[in-house]
Amino acid sequence: QVQLVESGGGLVQPGGSLRLSCAASGFTYDDYAIGWFRQAPGKEREGVSCISSSAGSTYYADSVKGRFTISRDNAKNTVYLQMNSLKPEDTAVYYCAADSPFGLTVQAMCVMGFHGYWGQGTQVTVSS
Repeated sequence: QVQLVESGGGLVQPGGSLRLSCAASGFTYDDYAIGWFRQAPGKEREGVSCISSSAGSTYYADSVKGRFTISRDNAKNTVYLQMNSLKPEDTAVYYCAADSPFGLTVQAMCVMGFHGYWGQGTQVTVSS
């Protein structure tokens, strides 16, 4: 059974930090790119950050560059998203997803969206 389980969301004040985790099971994790996407109320889902299967390539949306860092621990089948200097506009449900590259760059995958496996999401709220 394929599972992607996100954790680490919560309420944080502006300027604060959170680390999201995505634990994967039930598929050949090492062969898949992993991405973090978010969806705020009334907005379309957007690719926040994605990482290639080998962790050799990463992509960040312009809105999070310099503040968020994606990493993966293939020994633990887990991907992390370290989020620093959080802003109210980062408030959203954050989802992790996995997909096979099919020859695409991780940037292209992140921008176009993933079509593979998805987690249930974790709420991140940035508010004072």
